[in-house]
Amino acid sequence: MQDLQHYMRPGTLSLGALPPLSLYVHLPWCLKKCPYCDFNSHEMATGEPPEQAYLDALMADLDAALPLVWGRPVHSIFIGGGTPSLFSPQAIDRLLADLRARLKLSPDCEVTLEANPGTFEKDRFRAFRRAGVTRLSLGVQSFDDSQLRTLGRVHDRAQALAAAREAAECFDTFNLDLMYALPGQDLAGLEADLGEALSLKPPHLSIYHLTIEPNTYFAKFPPAIPEDDQAYDMLDRLVARTAEVGLERYEVSAFARPGHRCWHNLNYWRFGDYLGIGAGAHSKLSFAHRVLRQVRVREPRLYMERAQAGQALAQEQEIGRADLPFEFVLNALRLPEGFALQDFSERTGLPLSALQPGLEQAEAQGLIERDLVRVRPSARGFDFLNDLQALFLQS
Repeated sequence: MQDLQHYMRPGTLSLGALPPLSLYVHLPWCLKKCPYCDFNSHEMATGEPPEQAYLDALMADLDAALPLVWGRPVHSIFIGGGTPSLFSPQAIDRLLADLRARLKLSPDCEVTLEANPGTFEKDRFRAFRRAGVTRLSLGVQSFDDSQLRTLGRVHDRAQALAAAREAAECFDTFNLDLMYALPGQDLAGLEADLGEALSLKPPHLSIYHLTIEPNTYFAKFPPAIPEDDQAYDMLDRLVARTAEVGLERYEVSAFARPGHRCWHNLNYWRFGDYLGIGAGAHSKLSFAHRVLRQVRVREPRLYMERAQAGQALAQEQEIGRADLPFEFVLNALRLPEGFALQDFSERTGLPLSALQPGLEQAEAQGLIERDLVRVRPSARGFDFLNDLQALFLQS
């Protein structure tokens, strides 16, 4: 990693202020790799996860990165994976204590931990809460046992229900992840899954279309998934049912009751900054004259070795001036509220003229609504979001 002066040197951008900062911590181990998963996750071998050695590496990684974010308040921490709930509550307690000792956490800092029902034990979630976790994100995916087997999940319906009920008892805010357009799923199957999820009264629900990602088991042996028209019908039903129970769709895949939006994810979508530590973690960091991205070493054992030597970075690059408009709208137009024009200039360091060609095309095609202050995706633009975002790609 370069010293701070390297990042502060003159450049082509001019950012008047730095955006809010979040921290992402990646814990990469899983009990089993799911056939649809393209995240940087690794099946546990004997003796894994090596909790203390990995936590030592995380802190070495953070110590090396601290000069880049020194003095900036951290508004949210997201502990993702992998399956972070495989780490003991004692390890999460140590992790959060070590982070507090090094970072300036805002008084209302949101701390999310991803958990899977297959790692659920009675009182384990309560211990995570005592350690300082404020928000649990539970990877249920489905309440149908046959679908759970198809998806390679290590839990069953009964475990999912028990884990969700325990999460509701321990946390004021928790999220359920649910997938749709699953192999062989029809509208009735979706209704059953969604009904189970809504019966648990989650304050936050994340809903994802199953997609076949490259370099996964499903890419090699693709299952038969619903056609696009059927998947659109499922999404329409999901949007209608969640609205009926007071869950507002505040992002393409996210639904929340008032006061329960995920601040960490909102910071991503608003083109905020985030420092990522851990194997394969990504960062996006702003400076007065540049915005850059970083990626840590992916393989866990190699990451631990490199982090202890102060060499956790695998890649680092500035986001090119011509690429920034697309990078910004790729995130911001996922929000029904869109973005303030002033935020574009503040977060990219570019004049509004850099956005103008894409805005004119989008407006002509009926994909956005705008005034002198704000740009929002239209209902049509939200339905055809990829087409809308593509208008801002560098030609």
